[in-house]
Amino acid sequence: MKKEVKFYSLHERIWHWIQALTILVLIVTGFEVHAPGRIHLLGFELAVVTHTVFAVVLLANAAMGLFYFLTSGAIRQYVPGESGFFVKALRQAQYYLGGIFRGEPHPFEATPGNRLNPLQKVTYLMILNVLLPVQVVTGVLIWGAERWPDLVATVGGLALLVPIHALASWLFLSFIVMHIYLTTTGETPTANLKAMLTGFHESEEEAK
Repeated sequence: MKKEVKFYSLHERIWHWIQALTILVLIVTGFEVHAPGRIHLLGFELAVVTHTVFAVVLLANAAMGLFYFLTSGAIRQYVPGESGFFVKALRQAQYYLGGIFRGEPHPFEATPGNRLNPLQKVTYLMILNVLLPVQVVTGVLIWGAERWPDLVATVGGLALLVPIHALASWLFLSFIVMHIYLTTTGETPTANLKAMLTGFHESEEEAK
């Protein structure tokens, strides 16, 4: 019988699910704001208000999460740098592209102190340091287009900002789809989901 090991703190789980909810709401309301003539869910005005409110929630939760990860030292989970990182990343890519479909063992064994495989670290690094800032900056400028017309015009105007913001939204949606799929590739389809709900993950080590 295998033992259960604490992988995620209560704070990390709450943070994760708030982020997940806000991103999904932002994507759905963003579609309606972007195409009000084709999508009718909340109505344009309510969709704009909801989108704005949840954007603030996302930023606040992200800031609190960053504070927690920095002060607790958990930020190290997201930073690539271990020995042989690129070789490990290549093995992980080969596993996702073929090994997983042949039933091969996972090349990376997650532990409470090292939960993310190399490709996950690179992905989260890009999302948190590139994609999220781009989404935030373009979103704020689109929101403030009437308030700061000169500034918005200086960076290319809505003709540039809107497509970039929309592209970032599609990339976030693609990440969510892939994230949900990879969540089902644990020992059982629900093992990883259970860990993010309860905080505990089954260890490969046999319980003594």
